[in-house]
Amino acid sequence: MNLHSFLWTLKSPAVNDDLSLCVCVQYCLSGHPTLPCNVLKFKSTTIMLDCGLDTTAALYFLPLPLVHSPRLSKLPGWVSKDGAINLEKELKECSGRVFVDSQPEFCLPEKELLDLSTIDVILISNYHCMMALPYITEHTGFTGTVYATEPTLQIGRLLMEELVTFMERVPKAQAATCWKNKEIQRLLPGPLKDAVDVWSWRKCYSVQEVNSALSKVQLVGYSQKVELFGAVQVTPLSSGYSLGSSNWIIQSHYEKVSYVSGSSLLTTHPQPMEQSSLKNSDVLILTGLTQIPTANPDGMLGEFCSNLSMTIRAGGNVLVPCYSSGVIYDLLECLYQFMDSANLGSTPFYFISPVANSSLEFSQIFAEWLCQNKQSKVYLPEPPFPHAELIQTNKLKHYPSIHGDFSSEFRQPCVVFTGHPSLRFGDVVHFMELWGKSSLNTIIFTEPDFSYLDALAPYQPLAMKCVYCPIDTRLNFHQVSKLLKDIQPLHVVCPEPYTQPPPAQPHRSDLMLELQPPPMSYRRCSVLGLPFRRRYERIHLLPELARSLVPSEIKAGVSVATVSAVLQSKDNKHVLQPVPKPAPVPPSKKRKRVMEEPPEVLNPKPLLSGAVPLEPFLATLHKNGITEVKVEETADGHILHLQTEDVLIQLEEDATHIICDNNEPLRTALRDLVLRFLQKL
Repeated sequence: MNLHSFLWTLKSPAVNDDLSLCVCVQYCLSGHPTLPCNVLKFKSTTIMLDCGLDTTAALYFLPLPLVHSPRLSKLPGWVSKDGAINLEKELKECSGRVFVDSQPEFCLPEKELLDLSTIDVILISNYHCMMALPYITEHTGFTGTVYATEPTLQIGRLLMEELVTFMERVPKAQAATCWKNKEIQRLLPGPLKDAVDVWSWRKCYSVQEVNSALSKVQLVGYSQKVELFGAVQVTPLSSGYSLGSSNWIIQSHYEKVSYVSGSSLLTTHPQPMEQSSLKNSDVLILTGLTQIPTANPDGMLGEFCSNLSMTIRAGGNVLVPCYSSGVIYDLLECLYQFMDSANLGSTPFYFISPVANSSLEFSQIFAEWLCQNKQSKVYLPEPPFPHAELIQTNKLKHYPSIHGDFSSEFRQPCVVFTGHPSLRFGDVVHFMELWGKSSLNTIIFTEPDFSYLDALAPYQPLAMKCVYCPIDTRLNFHQVSKLLKDIQPLHVVCPEPYTQPPPAQPHRSDLMLELQPPPMSYRRCSVLGLPFRRRYERIHLLPELARSLVPSEIKAGVSVATVSAVLQSKDNKHVLQPVPKPAPVPPSKKRKRVMEEPPEVLNPKPLLSGAVPLEPFLATLHKNGITEVKVEETADGHILHLQTEDVLIQLEEDATHIICDNNEPLRTALRDLVLRFLQKL
């Protein structure tokens, strides 16, 4: 029911539609769709959604060999053709490309777009999307809380510790900075001259910073509701992508934002994706779709096994650059089922990583985070993953590095799983130098995060075979379109690349999001006002105030009561309290000429309900001697021009305006005529 406002002046002009009016504002701090970092300002809270670290910047650097590499040490330094710029100590040439000879650096989330010390909480969706956490929590004045599931925390810790170990094992004496000068960079050969935001790149953090950052993490379980300052509630849901991976619901009493990042509908080892809770969202923020939308993960697994067996049968070795958690579990399970049928039972499999042992153990103990099939094995009891049996039978061996036991137990031909997928640091660099000169050997790329051609560039010329079998189980465009039809959010917000076909395939309109209404897109450093407005707040009435209300029925089944009260707001909770009675004035010994009166609480003016019907109102005007009335229809109602009296009356559904100059008796008379058609409360 609309209350009728009765005004004597024109309505105020519409306020500009700007970000200050938005109930929710999104800041995009990352330009990488699968390594997101967004900040929401929502209902007086500031929430960071993920803090992914873009490690693709490492591809511009030379590899860090674990043992001295004569080939890399003899690479010529770079000098401009005219000899004016000499950066021989910083840049090296290899097979027609120029690389930075320094410890690899990474592209951080944007730090200048807003004050990161104001962030209240950080919500982590999976362990790949938290690798920039130490840069945020340790160097911005952050004092809030980080929320993540236990597998996300523990495996994220392993990946961070592994990254630190890779860097600290091969320290570089000098740092390269001169090449970053804008005037110098634009003169460098590509792709180095096209590198973006190079001054924001940073070296890897330390173990101390990792420990300090992770001490701020508070563990949550799926569907656990966490209240933030009484303003909003956040809830993690299974996303089906990796152990402990989550989507997040962020909601107030009347608004709901869903954050979908790194999700999968395929049946792999994690718990399946929870979809029903995403329904009825005002806004859905979508990130982390597959990076290889045209590649079928099952087909890639088949190709992986086929190329691996061909290489082993020919007497060659297979190198698989991979992360120490995630797809490697599925690769080992696939090989477990494939080995005997392919007569590979005697081929040794090596998993080399500083955290290899912990990773394999964690995958076995996080039973409640696994799919139902693997959970049931735990109660038999059987290990949920077959790599436990591979280890027991000595078919799979794991080592912290190539030094120590591995060097004495190593035999060929074999299959080696090791990091890092960028081929710039880690034990994989040693195997590239060791096996790269033989065409019998094969490197199989399964991680989709890096361009395999760019990864191989500093090892050219290369004799070993290269096979690209990217396995990415995240949602593709067909799956996400079906999901969005099922859950029907009012608005979708996504990275800009999702709203247009891939640059290399401009005709593939099926490789983009086509929605109605069209999705709102963002890029690095974008600021978006999310498309809904704050309409309602929940307010509690105290019982004594509720008892004092006297409802009046204005039409069948609808009653209204006026209330005079004091609104108290604390911790984002609002309470209506009775107006306090004035305190009695104590008797004074001194006589005063004028007694001080307590402040008077005025009764509110009566509210008006209803609408003024046009024809009966015109008839009433006619009866009262106002006959020359010109009626004009508008979008909101009608405008009546009383020509003799030179007065305008605007009749709208929920408001009436009487506009006349210097004729108070006429204004009062017209007001009384209007009031005849309205109900007083």
